[in-house]
Amino acid sequence: MYNPVHPGEVLREYIDGFSVTEVAQRLDVSRVALSRVLNGKSAISPEMALRLGQLLNNTPEFWLTMQANYDLWQVQQHAHFNIKPLFA
Repeated sequence: MYNPVHPGEVLREYIDGFSVTEVAQRLDVSRVALSRVLNGKSAISPEMALRLGQLLNNTPEFWLTMQANYDLWQVQQHAHFNIKPLFA
């Protein structure tokens, strides 16, 4: 798997030309909450995915899939488990 970008980077492209304050108001979230997502400090929650889908005319699954891919890649880079398969 490649190194997927944080969904906040994609969101930044979508809202280019709008202020963070304006987009936060339209989403009915705090400016801080939106900034944390945009800066890759917070994940896209299911609730935020619903809000983004409505605002940007796409689906919550789009955002949640992107977040899941990002999260999985991050864990794969650092997690090394010593697990024996249940079925050999």
